[in-house]
Amino acid sequence: MFDDEELRSLRESREAWESNTLQPVLDRHGERKDRFATVSNLEVDRLYDPTDLEDLDYEDDLGFPGEPPYTRGPYPTMHRGRTWTMRQFAGFGTAEETNERFHYLIDEGQTGLSTAFDMPSLMGIDSDDPMALGEVGKEGVAVDSLRDMEVLFDGIDLGEVSTSFTINPSAPVIYAMYVALADVQGVPREQVRGTLQNDMFKEFIAQKEWVVPPEPSLKLVTDVIEFATEETPKFHPVSISGYHIREAGSTAVEELAFTLADGFAYVEDAMERGLDVDEFAPRLSFFFNCHNSLLEEVAKFRAARRIWAEKMDEWYDADAADSRRLKFHTQTAGQSLTAQQPLNNVVRVTIQALASVMGGTQSLHTNSFDEALALPSEKAVRVALRTQQIIAEESGVADTIDPLGGSFAVEALTDQVESEAMAYMETIRERGNGSMREGVLDGIEDGYFQREIQDSAYEYQERVEDGEEVVVGVNKYTIAEETAADTLHVDEEQARETQLDRIESVKDERDEQAVEDALAAVRDAAENDENTIPAIVDAVKEYATMGEIMQVFEDVYGEYAGEVGPA
Repeated sequence: MFDDEELRSLRESREAWESNTLQPVLDRHGERKDRFATVSNLEVDRLYDPTDLEDLDYEDDLGFPGEPPYTRGPYPTMHRGRTWTMRQFAGFGTAEETNERFHYLIDEGQTGLSTAFDMPSLMGIDSDDPMALGEVGKEGVAVDSLRDMEVLFDGIDLGEVSTSFTINPSAPVIYAMYVALADVQGVPREQVRGTLQNDMFKEFIAQKEWVVPPEPSLKLVTDVIEFATEETPKFHPVSISGYHIREAGSTAVEELAFTLADGFAYVEDAMERGLDVDEFAPRLSFFFNCHNSLLEEVAKFRAARRIWAEKMDEWYDADAADSRRLKFHTQTAGQSLTAQQPLNNVVRVTIQALASVMGGTQSLHTNSFDEALALPSEKAVRVALRTQQIIAEESGVADTIDPLGGSFAVEALTDQVESEAMAYMETIRERGNGSMREGVLDGIEDGYFQREIQDSAYEYQERVEDGEEVVVGVNKYTIAEETAADTLHVDEEQARETQLDRIESVKDERDEQAVEDALAAVRDAAENDENTIPAIVDAVKEYATMGEIMQVFEDVYGEYAGEVGPA
């Protein structure tokens, strides 16, 4: 973008400014601190100018929105055409309680539903399992059978709403229930819209929720991708998630690198099964965290689009534009929320939401200010949603596409994040002898990802404790306060009793022989390496429970204990 003579002249001018204008001020006053860095500890220069971008090629590296490499946005009009989907995460207690919250959010202007499940559902066990005691409905909604799903979406037309499901080990069962419910409602499968997280690699890397070992877990992920490609083409069968990698303590670069590596690994597995990359890749989506360093986060999102576009072409010969067009959901950083002075979290969430929007997100969840204390209250949820609406309607940042594009700082940071993320990904590919799939599996078993994240988390905490990293209200600007707040209370005893009654009722009313036959069909599909989803859909329609279906997979594939290599 700049010729050599211009850059040479600029370097001379920069040196003169540093000597004649900057240095006298530094000698008299200095700067606030010796080193400036992002939350991820990426050093930030004092000033950026065209000399930091001397290798930048506008058309190859930036281009235009809606055209490769999609650095400036995946769609031509971006938020001028329509705002991002405001998809607030919701789920607690019983299906009845969460259904009420869903209707409240829709009435308040939310444009997409996002479902949180309780721990037993996430782990694929029923509410009447002894292991579920004390956890039913506490972190999200309890779903044991299709009956719960019917209650959860009572009065909600699946043909009119897009629903996201944050669930992983038992994701195939939840997806099958949603498909079955659409069938019951008479909604054609090709009209069903939504997103299933279904990202098992990040579970083994960061969140640590699993049932069966990594390879059969990957097989089940690809089962959903294959079935969804054929049956529910508007539904995203996997949301490749960096969110939990970041929440575990990674840097922004590690979040980006490990997430994209997982995505490429899923692509390779689906292609090995014989799927056409341009048939399934357009339905892959991503889920990123957004932390406090606004410029770093914008750079991360822009780098993500550029890497995905280039490598889907270079590595996998993807021809379709939609195969190379990275789309993502963002959630503001739960890890950044503080129990101290919780109203400060409103400001943090606003900064993070701004970064998400200016980075070109397709949908957004804004955390509630009280989430460091409890599940979000209705008041806090409304403030979180209003934060998005104010950004969309009042701030003006959504009125221009890629508003920080062309900033010397943002373009330099985008290049730096891309370069460092690619170095990580090349290391992972080398582990797999050229295969990202094998490299990710090897990194999981060896503990590579866990060690990298652990080191970054430790270093961040050291900076906080040393005061190098300021957390307002925690290690600076503290006050004596009572942290008690008007938080949401979930009656776990009531939730559990409701679920026990419903499971008992379902089992009393269903055809037990039909259930046994349906579970046998799931077992046959698993044992014979067939796609399991058609059999799971049939099983949930017979009201087989989550725990019964997941037990089949555990019987066939074995239980994963989580052994990894030496730390």
